[in-house]
Amino acid sequence: MKTNKQVIWDFVSRNQKRFQELSDKVWSTPETCYSEKISMSTHVDELIYHGFSVTKGIANMPTAVVGEYGTGGPIIAFLGEYDALAGLSQTADVFYQDPIKKGENGHGCGHNLLGSASMQAAVALRDWLKDSNLPGVVRYYGCPAEEGGAAKTFMVRDKIFEDVDAAITWHPGCLPGIIKGSSLANCRVDFTFEGRASHAAVSPHLGRSALDAIELMNVGVNYMREHMPDKARIHYAIIDGGGISPNVVQAKAKVRYVVRDETTPKMMELLDRVKGIAKGAALMTETKVKTKILAGVSNLVYNETLGNLMQGNLDQLGAPEFSKEEHLYAKKYQDTLTRKDIESAYSHAGIDIVKGQVLAESVVAGDVKSVDIGGSTDVADVSWVVPTVSLWGANYAIGTPFHSWQMTAQGKSSIAIKGMTHAAMVMAATGSDLMSNKKIIDNAWSEHYKTVEKEGYMLPISLSASPPIKDMAP
Repeated sequence: MKTNKQVIWDFVSRNQKRFQELSDKVWSTPETCYSEKISMSTHVDELIYHGFSVTKGIANMPTAVVGEYGTGGPIIAFLGEYDALAGLSQTADVFYQDPIKKGENGHGCGHNLLGSASMQAAVALRDWLKDSNLPGVVRYYGCPAEEGGAAKTFMVRDKIFEDVDAAITWHPGCLPGIIKGSSLANCRVDFTFEGRASHAAVSPHLGRSALDAIELMNVGVNYMREHMPDKARIHYAIIDGGGISPNVVQAKAKVRYVVRDETTPKMMELLDRVKGIAKGAALMTETKVKTKILAGVSNLVYNETLGNLMQGNLDQLGAPEFSKEEHLYAKKYQDTLTRKDIESAYSHAGIDIVKGQVLAESVVAGDVKSVDIGGSTDVADVSWVVPTVSLWGANYAIGTPFHSWQMTAQGKSSIAIKGMTHAAMVMAATGSDLMSNKKIIDNAWSEHYKTVEKEGYMLPISLSASPPIKDMAP
């Protein structure tokens, strides 16, 4: 007789071909921040095929969608993503950098796999509920613009998760384990300087350069780096340099900043300092500066109750079993990486390096000390309003950096798909535990309330702000 876990794993496996096709379709049509029209439509078609009711345009975002199935019982949410990254176009399954089209988009963070596995888990949990004759609601949240757009934060603001009992998600990676560490809160802000145009040779004294203001601001922020917290991070990109004519004093220019720190309050304090530097740059150049907050995310909250539950399912399932051919394939990608890339993957997982290992051969143990993610994610804001649990997958050669051509190149491989289905199995099994044992949900919420009360929560964006679709979409 099959155990409950074996039954639900069978439900996951029976749909592998369909979800591999979904992942491959999204990989082949990479779309960035708030422009994921084809990817979203592909996910909608799959939800409808599996009998889910579909609601589009969530939180006033055209590429956000929710699929739902069931009535009564707990409401379990699976968080999916399908946005790509700019400039990471890459031919699949080649062992050198080879863009399909230079400068175009590519799935260099594995979100083609992420959304597919989350929906695969949601469908399997729905099938398990029907087979078990249990009440419950399964939801799939198709979330756009994780890369820079903070779509889930706007969903949180609009109370889209208000009735959810628990949220489950994952992220493609190299070594399978539970995501326990925190992420950095961040804010994405545009600073637009306005000056006065003039002929740079005939009347330079009449000009007031917005580009000079940006340069002075960047210098000021760079000097501040010595005097900010160790874990804080600041990045910038000049969005508009004021034109291509050097003989015209640039009257208008824009720079985009990302400000990160351990918590939202700390990040907001650092942002105020950056704003002060911008005002100083405007004063020095006799220009004016306007500040526009585009989006922001909070720091991730780990829920130990759900983490332990998912760890138990991961331990029971074990790591994916990769073939000799898959190891040889992965070794060719690992050979393109540096020693530091490989060391970083183990450090990121909090475990010692295993020399010669190219693919995950075991899962990260539950007693391994948590390691902070280092980056930022809008999953964090969901974790502040509903108990949330996340998994690292086993989808790439160990050491494969995020946001790299190597990650894009491996995105359709048998390794990527095998790891995708493995993640879906862990998530679906975790969902089945929650559906069949309300006490676990109660314990997760008890822990959640204590954490929120202790740490406090503030949205890193203005409550009157709109999703930055026009600013972020290409």
